Amino acid sequence: MENFTPISASIGGVLIGLSAVLLMALNGRIAGISGVFSGSVFAERGDKLWRTLFVVGLIAAPALWALTRGAQPPFEITQNWPLIIAGGLLVGFGTRLGSGCTSGHGVCGLSRLSPRSMASVALFMGAGMATVAIAKSVLGA
Repeated sequence: MENFTPISASIGGVLIGLSAVLLMALNGRIAGISGVFSGSVFAERGDKLWRTLFVVGLIAAPALWALTRGAQPPFEITQNWPLIIAGGLLVGFGTRLGSGCTSGHGVCGLSRLSPRSMASVALFMGAGMATVAIAKSVLGA
């Protein structure tokens, strides 16, 4: 378990939880990334700034990591691009179909004890496990 990093994982979890609580407390909004992103593109003018800054922060975080640490953590893509693109499109479709993403339902919805989020998390976790099982056994991926 060379990649087991409980301290940094706990700090990251606390920061994610804190940001979700602050966004809800200060703006009355849920920190679901799919909703934040689509709102940064399609929202009314007054609601667009904080959404755009939120997305910029998500994109800027790896650059900040590289500046403070000297390098990016190792990241290797082992699948072909058509499969990655198809997976991304399916995730986007599922996000729209489920009225939210893993961050909105998993982090914010479960913490609010939302029945809809509990059902969504159970479904997308089950679908993810089934997909991995099928990919490993049938496709050899």
